[in-house]
Amino acid sequence: MLIGQRNSMKGEITVPGDKSICHRAILFGSLALGTTEIDGFLLGEDCLSTIDCFRKMQVGIDILPNNKVKVHGKGLYGLKPPAAPLNTGRSGTTIRLLLGVLAGQPFSSTVNRSEPSQKKPVGKVVKPLRQMGANINGREDGNFCPLYISPSKLKGIQYELPPLCSYIKSPLIIAGLYAEGETTVTETFKSRDHSELMLNNFGADIKIDNLSVTSHPVANLYAQHIEVPGDISIASYFITAGLLVPNSDIVIKNVGVNPTRTGILDVYRSMGAKIEVENVRSVCNEKVGDIRVSSSSLNAVTIEGEIIPRLIDEIPVIAIAAALAKGTTVIKDLKGYKIKESNRIKALCTELSKMGASVHETEDGMVIEGGKPLRGTIIESYNDYAIAMAMSIAGLAAEGETMIRKAQIVDIVFPEFFATLNRL
Repeated sequence: MLIGQRNSMKGEITVPGDKSICHRAILFGSLALGTTEIDGFLLGEDCLSTIDCFRKMQVGIDILPNNKVKVHGKGLYGLKPPAAPLNTGRSGTTIRLLLGVLAGQPFSSTVNRSEPSQKKPVGKVVKPLRQMGANINGREDGNFCPLYISPSKLKGIQYELPPLCSYIKSPLIIAGLYAEGETTVTETFKSRDHSELMLNNFGADIKIDNLSVTSHPVANLYAQHIEVPGDISIASYFITAGLLVPNSDIVIKNVGVNPTRTGILDVYRSMGAKIEVENVRSVCNEKVGDIRVSSSSLNAVTIEGEIIPRLIDEIPVIAIAAALAKGTTVIKDLKGYKIKESNRIKALCTELSKMGASVHETEDGMVIEGGKPLRGTIIESYNDYAIAMAMSIAGLAAEGETMIRKAQIVDIVFPEFFATLNRL
């Protein structure tokens, strides 16, 4: 994909539905009595994996035009034994949430992943579910797929989440719906709370007390109408474009602004960004608003500590903004996060350096000496949509033209990404 330098970006856009919320809408809708209607659904590969798994347990799910989905729920205890293994594809969210559901079922099941994903461990989710009494077995003591789940009686536990393991929270809360007694999960920093908010919307009894979440068993969940807000992770690329490209004024409508996800807005404001969140309202227990952003002169900051979980998916595009900000931006405390362990930071440093930025990787993050003009060049995407999208935004602000190789990987999350950029 060829990206040219822009001297202005103006207009009003929407972005696809939040993937985290879409997964949960399918799952909780399947476990609820009645028909759940979902508007704004993201028909991406990962969310389709979640749909496929519940269809195999005899849940009727209709995919309708205009990103609408209907889930004909079976109730908490109405799922049927799957006739074949449940394949979660490449979706980590699907397998984690699904394990929380299957641990409490009165039937046996097998869960697998696509071949490359079978190398990714799931033991950190399996272990606490076993503490609740779940009977889960698999390769290397249940650390790798395929996993085999047998019926068992679950009991509530009190569990302190290890640092960097917030993804364990939702599976335990879900399993707690089927457990005897209370299940309480306590975390170090507040992480995404979409499960808690949506479950209570469906009639669950989830209590939130600062950093502790307690799940109680209930007789059933009940169907709802879910409006999925736009994904702030996708919106972040357009927000950054609006800050970096001169003479820009962009409005992104109907974006989820859940406080556990808006770390990028806080960081950009601390850098001097002109960002306003307008028309804020509550939709299905989630905060939603319209984000307005205009060209801004940014200053460097240090990004560390408890804000990291609130912006971890946005680090690649924040790095682009930092490269064009005045001063030296330091990003710390990434060690242990997927972005660090997957070499995404290394890829960002390599490609930004090609464009003339002064940036280097550290043991737990990266240091970016900003203020130098970027030059268009040939950029590798590493078959990573976040790298491809972030470097595309860099290309909009760079002198000359930027060629992004294998940019089609962006289709996984937003097939209209480049067309939307062109409309602005």
